[in-house]
Amino acid sequence: MPASVIAELLQQHERELLDEWVTAQRLAGIRTDLVDEETVRSNSQELLKLLTVAAAEGLDDLHSAHWTPVKGMLDRLSRSQSRQGFTSSETATFVFSLKEPLFARIQAQCANPVEVLWDASKLLDKLGLYCVESYMGSREAIIREQQESMLELSTPVVELWKGILAIPLIGSLDSNRTQIVMEALLEKIVQTESDLAIIDITGVPTVDTMVAQHLLKTVTAAKLMGAKCIISGIRPQIAATIVHLGVELGDVVTKASLADAFQMALKELNVRLVSATAR
Repeated sequence: MPASVIAELLQQHERELLDEWVTAQRLAGIRTDLVDEETVRSNSQELLKLLTVAAAEGLDDLHSAHWTPVKGMLDRLSRSQSRQGFTSSETATFVFSLKEPLFARIQAQCANPVEVLWDASKLLDKLGLYCVESYMGSREAIIREQQESMLELSTPVVELWKGILAIPLIGSLDSNRTQIVMEALLEKIVQTESDLAIIDITGVPTVDTMVAQHLLKTVTAAKLMGAKCIISGIRPQIAATIVHLGVELGDVVTKASLADAFQMALKELNVRLVSATAR
């Protein structure tokens, strides 16, 4: 019974509800700097129409198929607003601000409004919380995208010389970042047909067993592509740590600085640099 009553009220008083709802959103402090009133009205009208159809089928279970269009619209709205700069509260207010005009209409039109008000309140609460969940999921996705972009930007592969690549690592090295480093290095090796790659760890604050294993994985992957790796930036403290941990670097060549590693790489390619003053 309440479902059909709510659906009927939404249908019969759509225009009045829409006007009052848009006004309620404005009074709630909608971000006019992020969205114009025409868009607010369009979104509100779309949700009212979808609510009317879904409410006529029943209010109990939002997982039912007839609620899919409503949730789809709220998903799109929440994702859009999360990228525009709205807060989760502002996104949920879009739904919650419908309460006042709808409740007023129920009290005016229903002889016994208590049951209808209760069901309408539960429905809008569920939809508002759904908006928040969708918003948070979108924000988490954005944060992951930003983290991946930052990782990619923090691991540039530079061609120092024809056939010599360098990848300076700054910050901590974990499994996720190792994968990005490995992919970037292998892609550049194929692209430039390089024979040597210098992995510079001067900017890596600490080297433990896990970091050493990650480095060895990268070296092994490069070797499979036909490129020899030199690890530079082995400071005395890092060398002592590696010895203390008993980490075996195998036949991996290490150098104290990037300059030393570059000089060695040039020798490997039989390249000799001559000073202009010496000539």
